Amino acid sequence: MTALQEPTALQFECETGNYHTFCPISCVAWLYQKIEDSFFLVIGTKTCGYFLQNAMGVMIFAEPRYAMAELEEGDISAQLNDYEELKRLCVQIKRDRNPSVIVWIGTCTTEIIKMDLEGLAPKLEAEIGIPIVTARANGLDYAFTQGEDTVLAAMAHKCPQTAKAEGEKEERNAIHKLLNFGRKKEDIKQEESEYADHPPLVMFGSLPDPVVTNLTLELKKQGIKIAGWLPSKRYTELPVIDEGYYVSGVNPFLSRTATTLMRRRKCKLIGSPFPIGPDGTRAWIEKICSVFNIEPQGLEEREAQIWESLEEYLQLIRGKSVFFMGDNLLEVSLARFLIRCGMTCPEIGIPYMDKRYQQAELAFLEKTCQEMGVPLPKIVEKPDNYNQIQRIYQLKPDLVITGMAHANPLEARGINTKWSVEFTFAQIHGFTNARDILELATRPLRRNNNLKELGWEKLVKEQAKV
Repeated sequence: MTALQEPTALQFECETGNYHTFCPISCVAWLYQKIEDSFFLVIGTKTCGYFLQNAMGVMIFAEPRYAMAELEEGDISAQLNDYEELKRLCVQIKRDRNPSVIVWIGTCTTEIIKMDLEGLAPKLEAEIGIPIVTARANGLDYAFTQGEDTVLAAMAHKCPQTAKAEGEKEERNAIHKLLNFGRKKEDIKQEESEYADHPPLVMFGSLPDPVVTNLTLELKKQGIKIAGWLPSKRYTELPVIDEGYYVSGVNPFLSRTATTLMRRRKCKLIGSPFPIGPDGTRAWIEKICSVFNIEPQGLEEREAQIWESLEEYLQLIRGKSVFFMGDNLLEVSLARFLIRCGMTCPEIGIPYMDKRYQQAELAFLEKTCQEMGVPLPKIVEKPDNYNQIQRIYQLKPDLVITGMAHANPLEARGINTKWSVEFTFAQIHGFTNARDILELATRPLRRNNNLKELGWEKLVKEQAKV
């Protein structure tokens, strides 16, 4: 290949960098709010406790449902009885909070000292009468958002396999309860008949309730009914997941959950792009429709309408370049959306890449680059930050999306940055939330434009001469 030729397929590289990301135990921050009757017990050292205090300090006054089980020197040297200590804590949690489930979050230290959390949990569960879910979210093995993946994979084992008997049957899906609140039974029955006849479909991935409602309604327009969400709002309302059920993930970092559902529950995974951006949302709906032999209706017009409403943002970023350093595993989906918006992307850094789970998203990225007439990005797994900095200096991108640790050093060198963690906590799924993604991505560029109008650039140059 000559230097002038562009690659005709996506290029993948793997460097030897560490996970330069937030610790995966931070998944507690959004999961304890999502699963309203849960309690999260993080088992680790004081360092883990300090991290949680800093990461979630603003939530302390809301009396959150999480706590630290701090390992002392006696625990690490195996001089203390792990079972008795954990039992004491869980009995106290039951007395004070009475949750429907206690989730044990293992950390790096529990991995290193080979603490048998999976062996202790069933015995203690039977003794105190509360389900205990054990999830490993250590930073040695997992990147930032993969903490959620390990929790949901563990929770998938607890999902019921058969629905309740007809006489005792309850509506397990809280979203359906919400949509049907205050309506007559006759109207609900009439509406149920409008759904297409298709196998049960369960979604997995933790999303804010407004986004869950939005995606549920988008599929409802196509006659597709969601049988449940993992996780559900309450642990007692976990969806029924049985052999032959179809499942679909809404986030790119849930490969372990997908594998668990396929291997352990014999579910059929719908491999689709993820519903991020209007293009991804349309492709996600179209793929689900194609699996159930349903002809999608009105999606082309719906997508065009959203793109039209985003034009003021698109004018800001069209023709500009974006570089992803790698943090939250949303990089491929965000890059694909920003390329569709008119940007170019020379490199996508990502801490971990499961090519099988993200196969449809990668194909969609390739297709989007071809349609937009831009070069294909290079995808670098486990990027080495030193090498990346050299490439950033060479490529001079207009925007770098990076973890918090690197943002200030890059800004000090005149490079525009955006924290990737903001995309993790923002509502970015579905047609209606595309504006929120662009609001975040364009903020540094809008700030620079405002500073230029104030003559800031001229002042900086004058100070540099002095």
